Amino acid sequence: MAETSVQPPAGVDLDFLAGFAERWKSAWNSHQPDRVLELMTEDVVYDDDAWPTTMRGHAEVRTFLESVWRAMPDLEFEMVEGPFVREGQPVAAFYWKGSGTFSGPLDPPRLAPTGARAEVDGFDLQEYRDGRVCRLRIVSDMLDMSRQLGLMPPRGSRAEKAGAAAQRLGMRVKGRLRRGSRGAGA
Repeated sequence: MAETSVQPPAGVDLDFLAGFAERWKSAWNSHQPDRVLELMTEDVVYDDDAWPTTMRGHAEVRTFLESVWRAMPDLEFEMVEGPFVREGQPVAAFYWKGSGTFSGPLDPPRLAPTGARAEVDGFDLQEYRDGRVCRLRIVSDMLDMSRQLGLMPPRGSRAEKAGAAAQRLGMRVKGRLRRGSRGAGA
């Protein structure tokens, strides 16, 4: 039986990543979908806390980009730290900050603009194939951003306390209904 050698995936080096990070930031700040998409493989898998589903492929990512830039036409990003790499692996992470004004509709989920400005920080977790991103996970604090944009009540406000009370009431009702349906079948 012949031995087969398995080669580890090619890693990415810091020179590649420094150049890539600059192209990535410039593409996002250009608000031109084609510039972002050219840095991704055709079969990219993209998870973002700012979108309700996992995106697969350029068409779905384009829809996301157009939606975000329609809602925040002045959205800008800056790289803060990174890249953080795992030696010998085609992966890297970047810490970034973004800011923009919610001046257009956001669809989904069909939110009206508030005119509020927000700043958010987050991480890109990128996996590469053939010099482009093939898997992307973006992690950011969407609750904080929602508060800044006026989509969620401010922390500690009466509106937040009322929402928490409504949630607790809903869970009590749900528990009673669940207990009642178990008793009815006995």
